[in-house]
Amino acid sequence: MIQYDTDMPLQEHFSEECGVVGVYNNGDIDTMAMYFALHALQHRGQESAGMAVTDGKKITYCKHTGLVGSVFTEARLNRMKGGKAGIGHVRYSTEGFNTSVNAQPLVASYAGGELAIAHNGTLLNTGKLCRQLKENGAIFQTQTDSEIFLHLIAHYSPKGIVEALRKMTEDIKGSYALVVLTKDRLYGARDPFGIRPLCLGKKGDSYVLASESVALDALGAKLVRDIAPGEIVEIGPQGIESFSIFEDNRTLPAGMCLFEYVYLARTDSIIDGIDVMGARVRAGKELARVAPVEADLVAGVPDSALSAAMGYSVQSGIPYGDALIKNRYVGRSFIQPEQSLRELAVRMKLNALKANVEGKRVVLIDDSIVRGTTSKRLVDMLKGAGAKEVHLRISSPPVTYPCYLGIDTPSKRQLISSSHTVEEIRRMTGADSLCYLPLDNLIRAVRNGTELGFCTGCFDGGYPMDIKACRSKGCRNFHK
Repeated sequence: MIQYDTDMPLQEHFSEECGVVGVYNNGDIDTMAMYFALHALQHRGQESAGMAVTDGKKITYCKHTGLVGSVFTEARLNRMKGGKAGIGHVRYSTEGFNTSVNAQPLVASYAGGELAIAHNGTLLNTGKLCRQLKENGAIFQTQTDSEIFLHLIAHYSPKGIVEALRKMTEDIKGSYALVVLTKDRLYGARDPFGIRPLCLGKKGDSYVLASESVALDALGAKLVRDIAPGEIVEIGPQGIESFSIFEDNRTLPAGMCLFEYVYLARTDSIIDGIDVMGARVRAGKELARVAPVEADLVAGVPDSALSAAMGYSVQSGIPYGDALIKNRYVGRSFIQPEQSLRELAVRMKLNALKANVEGKRVVLIDDSIVRGTTSKRLVDMLKGAGAKEVHLRISSPPVTYPCYLGIDTPSKRQLISSSHTVEEIRRMTGADSLCYLPLDNLIRAVRNGTELGFCTGCFDGGYPMDIKACRSKGCRNFHK
Protein backbone atom coordinates (compact mmCIF):
# COMPACT_ATOMS: atom_id res chain seq x y z
CA MET A 1 0.00 0.00 0.00
CA ILE A 2 1.30 3.47 -0.91
CA GLN A 3 1.26 5.95 1.94
CA TYR A 4 1.75 9.72 1.79
CA ASP A 5 3.24 12.23 4.14
CA THR A 6 0.21 14.32 5.10
CA ASP A 7 2.47 17.34 5.53
CA MET A 8 3.52 17.29 1.88
CA PRO A 9 2.81 20.49 -0.03
CA LEU A 10 0.38 20.55 -2.91
CA GLN A 11 3.07 21.19 -5.46
CA GLU A 12 3.04 18.35 -7.98
CA HIS A 13 5.38 19.91 -10.52
CA PHE A 14 8.93 21.15 -10.23
CA SER A 15 9.57 24.84 -9.70
CA GLU A 16 12.17 26.84 -11.56
CA GLU A 17 14.54 28.84 -9.40
CA CYS A 18 14.76 32.14 -11.32
CA GLY A 19 14.58 34.15 -14.51
CA VAL A 20 17.01 36.89 -15.57
CA VAL A 21 17.01 39.72 -18.07
CA GLY A 22 19.53 42.38 -19.07
CA VAL A 23 19.24 45.40 -21.37
CA TYR A 24 21.92 47.63 -22.92
CA ASN A 25 20.14 50.70 -24.23
CA ASN A 26 21.48 52.55 -27.26
CA GLY A 27 18.25 54.47 -27.62
CA ASP A 28 15.94 51.66 -28.67
CA ILE A 29 14.82 50.10 -25.35
CA ASP A 30 14.28 52.17 -22.24
CA THR A 31 15.47 50.20 -19.23
CA MET A 32 12.04 50.67 -17.65
CA ALA A 33 10.76 48.30 -20.34
CA MET A 34 12.46 45.46 -18.46
CA TYR A 35 9.25 45.46 -16.45
CA PHE A 36 7.50 43.84 -19.42
CA ALA A 37 10.34 41.35 -19.93
CA LEU A 38 10.07 40.29 -16.29
CA HIS A 39 6.32 39.87 -16.72
CA ALA A 40 7.06 37.47 -19.58
CA LEU A 41 9.39 35.51 -17.27
CA GLN A 42 7.05 35.52 -14.27
CA HIS A 43 6.50 31.75 -14.57
CA ARG A 44 10.17 31.20 -13.68
CA GLY A 45 9.83 32.81 -10.24
CA GLN A 46 6.83 34.16 -8.36
CA GLU A 47 8.17 35.11 -4.95
CA SER A 48 10.27 38.22 -5.54
CA ALA A 49 11.32 40.56 -8.33
CA GLY A 50 13.82 43.34 -8.86
CA MET A 51 15.63 45.61 -11.30
CA ALA A 52 18.90 47.53 -11.23
CA VAL A 53 19.79 50.23 -13.77
CA THR A 54 22.76 52.47 -14.42
CA ASP A 55 22.84 55.96 -15.89
CA GLY A 56 26.52 55.57 -16.69
CA LYS A 57 27.61 56.88 -13.30
CA LYS A 58 25.70 55.09 -10.57
CA ILE A 59 23.41 52.07 -10.15
CA THR A 60 19.83 52.50 -8.91
CA TYR A 61 17.85 49.45 -7.89
CA CYS A 62 14.49 48.29 -6.62
CA LYS A 63 13.60 44.80 -5.39
CA HIS A 64 11.03 43.24 -3.10
CA THR A 65 8.98 40.13 -2.45
CA GLY A 66 5.89 39.67 -4.58
CA LEU A 67 4.91 39.39 -8.22
CA VAL A 68 6.30 41.79 -10.81
CA GLY A 69 3.06 43.75 -11.02
CA SER A 70 2.96 44.38 -7.28
CA VAL A 71 6.66 45.10 -6.74
CA PHE A 72 6.97 47.82 -9.39
CA THR A 73 4.63 50.70 -8.71
CA GLU A 74 4.53 53.65 -11.09
CA ALA A 75 6.80 55.64 -8.80
CA ARG A 76 9.34 52.83 -8.64
CA LEU A 77 9.29 52.35 -12.38
CA ASN A 78 9.88 56.05 -12.96
CA ARG A 79 13.17 55.67 -11.07
CA MET A 80 14.24 53.12 -13.69
CA LYS A 81 13.61 55.39 -16.69
CA GLY A 82 16.30 56.46 -19.11
CA GLY A 83 19.03 54.14 -17.91
CA LYS A 84 21.99 53.21 -20.07
CA ALA A 85 21.81 49.57 -19.02
CA GLY A 86 19.97 47.41 -16.54
CA ILE A 87 19.32 43.90 -15.27
CA GLY A 88 16.22 42.28 -13.79
CA HIS A 89 15.28 39.14 -11.91
CA VAL A 90 12.33 37.03 -10.81
CA ARG A 91 12.99 34.51 -8.05
CA TYR A 92 11.64 31.30 -6.64
CA SER A 93 12.95 30.19 -3.23
CA THR A 94 12.18 27.52 -0.69
CA GLU A 95 9.64 28.48 1.97
CA GLY A 96 10.99 30.49 4.88
CA PHE A 97 13.70 32.33 2.95
CA ASN A 98 11.58 34.42 0.63
CA THR A 99 12.66 37.78 2.03
CA SER A 100 13.41 41.12 0.40
CA VAL A 101 17.08 40.88 1.37
CA ASN A 102 17.36 37.72 -0.75
CA ALA A 103 15.57 39.29 -3.72
CA GLN A 104 17.77 40.06 -6.70
CA PRO A 105 19.58 41.78 -8.33
CA LEU A 106 22.23 41.85 -5.61
CA VAL A 107 24.05 45.20 -5.61
CA ALA A 108 27.36 46.04 -3.91
CA SER A 109 30.23 48.51 -3.95
CA TYR A 110 33.74 47.23 -4.59
CA ALA A 111 37.14 48.65 -5.47
CA GLY A 112 36.15 49.18 -9.09
CA GLY A 113 32.87 50.96 -8.33
CA GLU A 114 29.40 49.40 -8.18
CA LEU A 115 28.33 45.96 -9.29
CA ALA A 116 24.96 44.22 -9.65
CA ILE A 117 24.27 40.57 -10.47
CA ALA A 118 21.26 38.37 -11.15
CA HIS A 119 21.56 34.59 -11.25
CA ASN A 120 19.54 31.58 -12.36
CA GLY A 121 20.92 28.25 -11.23
CA THR A 122 22.44 26.57 -8.19
CA LEU A 123 25.99 26.28 -6.87
CA LEU A 124 27.01 22.89 -5.50
CA ASN A 125 30.13 23.88 -3.54
CA THR A 126 28.59 26.84 -1.70
CA GLY A 127 29.71 25.66 1.75
CA LYS A 128 33.38 25.39 0.79
CA LEU A 129 33.41 28.76 -0.97
CA CYS A 130 31.50 30.39 1.88
CA ARG A 131 34.08 29.28 4.43
CA GLN A 132 37.00 30.34 2.25
CA LEU A 133 35.54 33.78 1.62
CA LYS A 134 34.74 34.33 5.29
CA GLU A 135 38.29 33.36 6.23
CA ASN A 136 39.45 36.09 3.84
CA GLY A 137 37.23 38.68 5.50
CA ALA A 138 34.04 38.51 3.43
CA ILE A 139 30.82 39.52 5.17
CA PHE A 140 27.63 38.00 3.81
CA GLN A 141 24.41 40.01 3.75
CA THR A 142 21.96 37.48 2.25
CA GLN A 143 20.93 33.84 2.54
CA THR A 144 21.30 33.00 -1.15
CA ASP A 145 24.21 31.29 -2.87
CA SER A 146 24.09 33.97 -5.58
CA GLU A 147 26.03 36.28 -3.27
CA ILE A 148 29.07 34.06 -3.85
CA PHE A 149 29.28 35.53 -7.36
CA LEU A 150 29.52 39.07 -6.01
CA HIS A 151 32.40 38.23 -3.70
CA LEU A 152 34.34 36.27 -6.29
CA ILE A 153 33.92 38.86 -9.05
CA ALA A 154 35.01 41.63 -6.68
CA HIS A 155 38.00 39.55 -5.56
CA TYR A 156 39.23 38.94 -9.11
CA SER A 157 38.15 42.34 -10.52
CA PRO A 158 41.62 44.00 -10.74
CA LYS A 159 42.07 42.07 -14.00
CA GLY A 160 38.73 43.31 -15.39
CA ILE A 161 35.24 41.85 -15.26
CA VAL A 162 35.73 39.36 -18.10
CA GLU A 163 38.86 37.93 -16.48
CA ALA A 164 37.09 37.98 -13.11
CA LEU A 165 34.27 35.89 -14.58
CA ARG A 166 36.81 33.48 -16.04
CA LYS A 167 38.66 33.08 -12.75
CA MET A 168 35.38 32.78 -10.85
CA THR A 169 34.29 29.82 -12.96
CA GLU A 170 37.42 27.94 -11.91
CA ASP A 171 36.17 28.10 -8.33
CA ILE A 172 32.45 27.41 -8.66
CA LYS A 173 30.73 24.11 -9.37
CA GLY A 174 27.12 24.09 -10.48
CA SER A 175 24.78 25.74 -12.94
CA TYR A 176 24.35 29.39 -13.79
CA ALA A 177 22.94 31.82 -16.28
CA LEU A 178 24.29 35.12 -15.04
CA VAL A 179 23.80 38.79 -15.93
CA VAL A 180 26.19 41.36 -14.46
CA LEU A 181 25.87 45.16 -14.48
CA THR A 182 28.59 47.76 -13.92
CA LYS A 183 28.25 51.53 -14.32
CA ASP A 184 28.77 51.33 -18.10
CA ARG A 185 28.70 47.66 -19.16
CA LEU A 186 26.38 44.66 -19.29
CA TYR A 187 27.76 41.14 -19.10
CA GLY A 188 26.22 37.71 -19.55
CA ALA A 189 27.67 34.30 -18.75
CA ARG A 190 26.46 30.72 -19.06
CA ASP A 191 27.94 27.70 -17.31
CA PRO A 192 30.21 25.39 -19.33
CA PHE A 193 27.49 22.76 -19.77
CA GLY A 194 24.73 25.25 -20.67
CA ILE A 195 22.42 23.73 -18.06
CA ARG A 196 20.32 26.85 -17.58
CA PRO A 197 19.17 28.85 -20.63
CA LEU A 198 20.30 32.33 -21.68
CA CYS A 199 19.71 34.04 -25.03
CA LEU A 200 20.69 37.24 -26.84
CA GLY A 201 18.36 39.60 -28.65
CA LYS A 202 18.66 42.90 -30.47
CA LYS A 203 16.38 45.83 -31.21
CA GLY A 204 17.94 48.50 -33.37
CA ASP A 205 21.34 49.13 -31.79
CA SER A 206 20.24 47.93 -28.33
CA TYR A 207 20.83 44.47 -26.85
CA VAL A 208 18.85 42.17 -24.57
CA LEU A 209 19.89 39.12 -22.56
CA ALA A 210 17.16 36.88 -21.14
CA SER A 211 16.44 33.42 -19.77
CA GLU A 212 13.85 32.82 -22.50
CA SER A 213 13.07 34.31 -25.89
CA VAL A 214 9.57 35.33 -24.76
CA ALA A 215 11.20 38.17 -22.81
CA LEU A 216 12.70 39.45 -26.07
CA ASP A 217 9.28 39.26 -27.72
CA ALA A 218 7.83 41.40 -24.94
CA LEU A 219 10.35 44.14 -25.78
CA GLY A 220 9.99 43.85 -29.55
CA ALA A 221 13.55 42.55 -29.82
CA LYS A 222 14.67 39.94 -32.34
CA LEU A 223 16.25 36.69 -31.14
CA VAL A 224 19.83 36.69 -32.42
CA ARG A 225 21.13 33.49 -30.84
CA ASP A 226 21.57 31.64 -27.57
CA ILE A 227 24.57 32.34 -25.40
CA ALA A 228 26.75 29.26 -25.88
CA PRO A 229 27.70 27.01 -23.00
CA GLY A 230 30.83 28.43 -21.42
CA GLU A 231 30.45 31.80 -23.15
CA ILE A 232 30.86 35.29 -21.67
CA VAL A 233 29.51 38.33 -23.53
CA GLU A 234 30.44 41.93 -22.80
CA ILE A 235 28.09 44.64 -24.09
CA GLY A 236 29.14 48.28 -24.00
CA PRO A 237 29.77 51.37 -26.17
CA GLN A 238 31.91 49.22 -28.47
CA GLY A 239 29.03 46.83 -29.15
CA ILE A 240 29.16 43.18 -28.16
CA GLU A 241 32.21 41.00 -27.67
CA SER A 242 32.30 37.28 -26.98
CA PHE A 243 34.78 35.35 -24.85
CA SER A 244 35.17 31.76 -23.72
CA ILE A 245 35.19 30.91 -20.03
CA PHE A 246 38.22 28.77 -20.83
CA GLU A 247 41.38 30.53 -21.98
CA ASP A 248 42.14 27.59 -24.31
CA ASN A 249 38.60 27.89 -25.82
CA ARG A 250 37.82 24.23 -25.09
CA THR A 251 34.20 23.10 -24.87
CA LEU A 252 32.40 20.53 -22.71
CA PRO A 253 29.52 18.27 -23.74
CA ALA A 254 26.28 20.28 -23.65
CA GLY A 255 23.94 19.46 -20.78
CA MET A 256 20.86 21.63 -21.28
CA CYS A 257 18.13 20.86 -18.73
CA LEU A 258 15.71 18.52 -20.53
CA PHE A 259 12.92 19.47 -18.14
CA GLU A 260 12.88 23.00 -19.58
CA TYR A 261 11.23 21.53 -22.67
CA VAL A 262 8.93 19.22 -20.71
CA TYR A 263 7.49 21.75 -18.28
CA LEU A 264 9.56 24.71 -17.09
CA ALA A 265 9.81 27.00 -20.11
CA ARG A 266 6.91 28.96 -21.54
CA THR A 267 5.34 27.16 -24.49
CA ASP A 268 6.10 30.02 -26.91
CA SER A 269 9.83 30.15 -26.12
CA ILE A 270 12.70 29.04 -28.30
CA ILE A 271 15.63 27.59 -26.34
CA ASP A 272 18.93 26.57 -27.93
CA GLY A 273 17.27 26.66 -31.34
CA ILE A 274 14.37 24.37 -30.39
CA ASP A 275 10.83 25.70 -30.13
CA VAL A 276 9.27 24.51 -26.89
CA MET A 277 5.76 24.01 -28.26
CA GLY A 278 7.04 21.91 -31.14
CA ALA A 279 9.05 19.77 -28.72
CA ARG A 280 5.97 19.15 -26.58
CA VAL A 281 3.75 18.35 -29.55
CA ARG A 282 6.33 15.87 -30.84
CA ALA A 283 6.57 14.31 -27.36
CA GLY A 284 2.80 13.84 -27.41
CA LYS A 285 3.00 12.14 -30.77
CA GLU A 286 5.73 9.82 -29.51
CA LEU A 287 3.57 9.03 -26.49
CA ALA A 288 0.66 8.04 -28.73
CA ARG A 289 2.94 5.69 -30.66
CA VAL A 290 4.34 3.91 -27.61
CA ALA A 291 1.23 4.01 -25.41
CA PRO A 292 -1.95 3.77 -27.52
CA VAL A 293 -5.36 3.26 -25.94
CA GLU A 294 -8.96 3.15 -27.15
CA ALA A 295 -10.72 6.30 -25.97
CA ASP A 296 -13.19 9.02 -26.90
CA LEU A 297 -11.33 12.18 -25.82
CA VAL A 298 -7.74 13.38 -25.38
CA ALA A 299 -7.24 16.22 -22.90
CA GLY A 300 -4.25 17.87 -21.23
CA VAL A 301 -3.68 19.14 -17.72
CA PRO A 302 -3.50 22.96 -18.09
CA ASP A 303 -1.27 24.55 -19.12
CA SER A 304 2.06 22.86 -19.82
CA ALA A 305 0.58 19.52 -20.95
CA LEU A 306 -1.83 20.96 -23.52
CA SER A 307 0.68 20.86 -26.39
CA ALA A 308 1.56 17.23 -25.70
CA ALA A 309 -2.17 16.41 -25.61
CA MET A 310 -2.58 18.00 -29.04
CA GLY A 311 0.26 15.86 -30.36
CA TYR A 312 -1.26 12.72 -28.87
CA SER A 313 -4.60 13.55 -30.46
CA VAL A 314 -3.10 14.16 -33.91
CA GLN A 315 -1.10 10.92 -33.85
CA SER A 316 -3.86 8.75 -32.37
CA GLY A 317 -6.80 10.23 -34.24
CA ILE A 318 -8.75 10.58 -30.98
CA PRO A 319 -10.54 13.96 -30.75
CA TYR A 320 -8.88 16.64 -28.63
CA GLY A 321 -10.91 18.63 -26.11
CA ASP A 322 -10.98 20.19 -22.66
CA ALA A 323 -11.55 17.98 -19.63
CA LEU A 324 -10.23 20.36 -16.98
CA ILE A 325 -10.72 24.11 -16.72
CA LYS A 326 -8.11 26.20 -14.93
CA ASN A 327 -9.00 29.14 -12.72
CA ARG A 328 -6.47 31.72 -13.90
CA TYR A 329 -7.04 34.03 -10.95
CA VAL A 330 -5.62 31.63 -8.36
CA GLY A 331 -1.96 32.05 -7.46
CA ARG A 332 0.32 29.64 -5.63
CA SER A 333 -1.53 27.38 -3.19
CA PHE A 334 -0.73 27.61 0.48
CA ILE A 335 0.35 24.46 2.25
CA GLN A 336 -2.81 23.68 4.14
CA PRO A 337 -2.66 21.93 7.53
CA GLU A 338 -5.66 19.68 6.90
CA GLN A 339 -6.23 17.15 4.13
CA SER A 340 -9.71 18.48 3.37
CA LEU A 341 -8.40 22.00 2.86
CA ARG A 342 -5.61 20.79 0.56
CA GLU A 343 -8.17 18.99 -1.61
CA LEU A 344 -10.26 22.17 -1.79
CA ALA A 345 -7.16 24.08 -2.92
CA VAL A 346 -6.79 21.73 -5.91
CA ARG A 347 -10.42 22.36 -6.82
CA MET A 348 -9.78 26.11 -6.64
CA LYS A 349 -7.26 25.73 -9.45
CA LEU A 350 -8.88 23.07 -11.64
CA ASN A 351 -12.42 21.89 -12.24
CA ALA A 352 -13.72 19.06 -14.42
CA LEU A 353 -15.79 19.97 -17.47
CA LYS A 354 -18.71 17.58 -16.99
CA ALA A 355 -20.32 18.29 -20.36
CA ASN A 356 -17.17 17.07 -22.15
CA VAL A 357 -16.26 14.04 -20.07
CA GLU A 358 -19.52 12.46 -18.91
CA GLY A 359 -19.84 8.91 -20.21
CA LYS A 360 -16.53 9.12 -22.12
CA ARG A 361 -13.23 7.28 -22.02
CA VAL A 362 -10.68 10.06 -21.41
CA VAL A 363 -6.95 10.07 -22.10
CA LEU A 364 -5.52 12.61 -19.68
CA ILE A 365 -2.05 13.88 -20.64
CA ASP A 366 0.27 15.37 -18.03
CA ASP A 367 3.92 16.34 -18.34
CA SER A 368 5.14 14.54 -15.20
CA ILE A 369 4.20 12.84 -11.97
CA VAL A 370 6.30 13.98 -9.03
CA ARG A 371 4.54 12.96 -5.82
CA GLY A 372 1.38 11.57 -7.38
CA THR A 373 -1.10 13.23 -5.04
CA THR A 374 -2.42 15.70 -7.60
CA SER A 375 -2.77 12.98 -10.26
CA LYS A 376 -5.06 11.02 -7.94
CA ARG A 377 -7.23 14.07 -7.28
CA LEU A 378 -7.53 14.81 -10.99
CA VAL A 379 -8.57 11.26 -11.82
CA ASP A 380 -11.11 11.37 -8.97
CA MET A 381 -12.38 14.71 -10.25
CA LEU A 382 -12.93 13.41 -13.79
CA LYS A 383 -14.62 10.23 -12.64
CA GLY A 384 -16.75 12.28 -10.26
CA ALA A 385 -17.85 14.28 -13.32
CA GLY A 386 -18.96 11.08 -15.04
CA ALA A 387 -15.91 9.97 -17.03
CA LYS A 388 -16.30 6.28 -17.85
CA GLU A 389 -12.53 5.65 -17.92
CA VAL A 390 -9.46 7.80 -17.28
CA HIS A 391 -6.16 6.75 -18.86
CA LEU A 392 -3.11 8.68 -17.63
CA ARG A 393 -0.38 9.33 -20.19
CA ILE A 394 2.78 11.17 -19.10
CA SER A 395 4.88 12.97 -21.72
CA SER A 396 8.16 12.34 -19.86
CA PRO A 397 9.79 9.38 -18.10
CA PRO A 398 9.30 8.68 -14.38
CA VAL A 399 11.06 11.26 -12.20
CA THR A 400 13.32 9.17 -9.97
CA TYR A 401 16.13 11.52 -8.90
CA PRO A 402 16.20 15.04 -7.39
CA CYS A 403 17.62 17.96 -9.35
CA TYR A 404 20.71 19.62 -7.86
CA LEU A 405 21.24 22.14 -10.64
CA GLY A 406 18.61 24.83 -10.43
CA ILE A 407 15.16 23.31 -9.96
CA ASP A 408 13.37 22.93 -6.65
CA THR A 409 12.53 19.22 -6.34
CA PRO A 410 11.45 17.01 -3.46
CA SER A 411 13.89 14.62 -1.84
CA LYS A 412 14.19 11.19 -3.45
CA ARG A 413 11.98 9.61 -0.80
CA GLN A 414 9.15 11.96 -1.84
CA LEU A 415 9.49 11.13 -5.55
CA ILE A 416 6.90 8.42 -5.95
CA SER A 417 8.58 6.84 -8.99
CA SER A 418 11.81 6.27 -7.08
CA SER A 419 10.23 3.63 -4.84
CA HIS A 420 7.08 2.40 -6.62
CA THR A 421 6.32 0.59 -9.86
CA VAL A 422 4.16 2.02 -12.61
CA GLU A 423 1.40 -0.42 -11.68
CA GLU A 424 1.52 0.65 -8.02
CA ILE A 425 1.25 4.29 -9.05
CA ARG A 426 -1.63 3.47 -11.39
CA ARG A 427 -3.55 1.82 -8.55
CA MET A 428 -2.86 4.74 -6.27
CA THR A 429 -4.12 7.32 -8.77
CA GLY A 430 -7.19 5.28 -9.63
CA ALA A 431 -6.42 5.54 -13.36
CA ASP A 432 -7.57 2.74 -15.66
CA SER A 433 -4.12 2.68 -17.22
CA LEU A 434 -0.85 4.61 -16.84
CA CYS A 435 2.07 4.93 -19.26
CA TYR A 436 5.15 7.17 -19.41
CA LEU A 437 7.16 8.32 -22.42
CA PRO A 438 10.54 6.51 -22.43
CA LEU A 439 13.61 8.72 -22.13
CA ASP A 440 15.01 7.88 -25.56
CA ASN A 441 11.69 8.84 -27.17
CA LEU A 442 11.57 12.13 -25.26
CA ILE A 443 15.11 13.05 -26.27
CA ARG A 444 14.34 12.22 -29.91
CA ALA A 445 11.18 14.34 -29.80
CA VAL A 446 12.93 17.36 -28.27
CA ARG A 447 16.15 17.09 -30.25
CA ASN A 448 14.28 16.93 -33.58
CA GLY A 449 17.33 16.05 -35.63
CA THR A 450 19.75 18.40 -33.83
CA GLU A 451 22.80 17.29 -31.83
CA LEU A 452 21.87 19.12 -28.65
CA GLY A 453 22.91 17.35 -25.44
CA PHE A 454 20.83 17.30 -22.27
CA CYS A 455 21.00 16.95 -18.54
CA THR A 456 18.72 13.99 -17.77
CA GLY A 457 19.58 13.80 -14.08
CA CYS A 458 16.03 13.86 -12.73
CA PHE A 459 15.08 10.92 -14.95
CA ASP A 460 18.09 8.61 -14.84
CA GLY A 461 20.74 10.23 -12.63
CA GLY A 462 22.68 11.32 -15.73
CA TYR A 463 23.92 14.68 -14.44
CA PRO A 464 26.56 16.44 -16.58
CA MET A 465 28.95 16.58 -13.61
CA ASP A 466 29.85 14.43 -10.62
CA ILE A 467 27.31 15.77 -8.13
CA LYS A 468 28.77 13.98 -5.11
CA ALA A 469 32.29 15.19 -5.81
CA CYS A 470 31.14 18.77 -6.40
CA ARG A 471 28.85 19.12 -3.40
CA SER A 472 30.29 20.37 -0.14
CA LYS A 473 28.91 20.65 3.36
CA GLY A 474 26.54 23.59 3.40
CA CYS A 475 27.14 26.88 5.14
CA ARG A 476 24.25 27.92 7.35
CA ASN A 477 24.08 31.23 5.57
CA PHE A 478 22.72 29.74 2.39
CA HIS A 479 19.39 28.30 1.36
CA LYS A 480 17.53 28.06 -1.93
